[in-house]
Amino acid sequence: MDFSISDDQRAICEAVADICTRFDNAYWLRKDREGGFPHDFHAAFAEAGWLGIAMPTAYGGAGLGISEAALMLETVSASGAGMSGASALHMNIFGLHPVVVFGTDAQKARWLPPLIRGEHKACFGVTEPNTGLNTLKLKTRAVRQGDHYVVNGQKIWISTAQVAHKILLLARTTPIEEVRHKTDGLSLFYTDLNRSKINVREIEKMGRKAVDSNELFIDGLEIPVEDRIGEEGRGFEYILHGMNPERVLVAAEAIGIGRVALQTAAKYAGERIVFDRPIGQNQGIQHPLAKCWIELEAATLLTRKAAWLYDTGQSCGAEANAAKYFAGEAGFRACEAAVLTHGGMGYAKEFHVERYFREAMLTRIAPISPQLILSFIAERVLGLPKSY
Repeated sequence: MDFSISDDQRAICEAVADICTRFDNAYWLRKDREGGFPHDFHAAFAEAGWLGIAMPTAYGGAGLGISEAALMLETVSASGAGMSGASALHMNIFGLHPVVVFGTDAQKARWLPPLIRGEHKACFGVTEPNTGLNTLKLKTRAVRQGDHYVVNGQKIWISTAQVAHKILLLARTTPIEEVRHKTDGLSLFYTDLNRSKINVREIEKMGRKAVDSNELFIDGLEIPVEDRIGEEGRGFEYILHGMNPERVLVAAEAIGIGRVALQTAAKYAGERIVFDRPIGQNQGIQHPLAKCWIELEAATLLTRKAAWLYDTGQSCGAEANAAKYFAGEAGFRACEAAVLTHGGMGYAKEFHVERYFREAMLTRIAPISPQLILSFIAERVLGLPKSY
């Protein structure tokens, strides 16, 4: 069993890290203060061809796996870009997976190249304010009228909607009381984000100010039938195909932000002199950081296993969810330890660890809560009764 990454994968990490050197901590601190999507950062990755890392080569992508995409986003996050940098690229890398798997050749040719080239940005319209994680109870309706659908409803926590050109939208096409199976009746669309029909309201939030989060109010949006992905009523099934890769990528991002926080803390602990000795000489400082390193290494192995299972076509639901859970916790604890290592200085923005701490919280609670992951493992792996 070989736990090392390949030479090609190492080259990916080095090339990605090289781009990230142009966007240092000062850049991300400024973005954290002022907000505004990092268009120059996104454009740099598009120009280098990295937005298509997991997209088919026939449409301009690199045709690589989730393993390589995870390494890429871990490297981005670990550069100090954190979740601001990773989230600026995240949707473009995995979001159109349902199109890759279930879209027609014409749809792929129409939609994938502009995304890979960085000409289009996309947002992911699934979550609703009154249903949360209970996706099967989505209320946004898409009613077919001839050659188009008319959509009305609300979405919440939609990242990048302020700058997106397109939206991957899950909506109900058959009332829930009329479906035979509870997973039926939802349809998936990829269409223009028409701002005359979609009111986009930004949500002020704890961190990751550079990448907006929004509530969407959809009023009479017309979607051509040719913008529907696959068959009507099977959208939930299609969305599921992108969930495990997303779990893996979020896990990798959490590991990355944990690593940069730990590296920052260890450097500070070695240089900060109190009582005539480095604070890092004290076990009270050393041991929490050492524990964080162990947890991040364990999270890395779990994440790489989940990615490998997915890339080799094997079942990976348990591993992908476990990786997201464990990496989210490990990354957050590393960021917390980094703040505590800095003491009062950890509360100051100029040392960056408080930004890592705020952004790491996101990897714990999204896109799926720790509690729902534990329930999934208990039910699907351990065979225990459903608890909710």
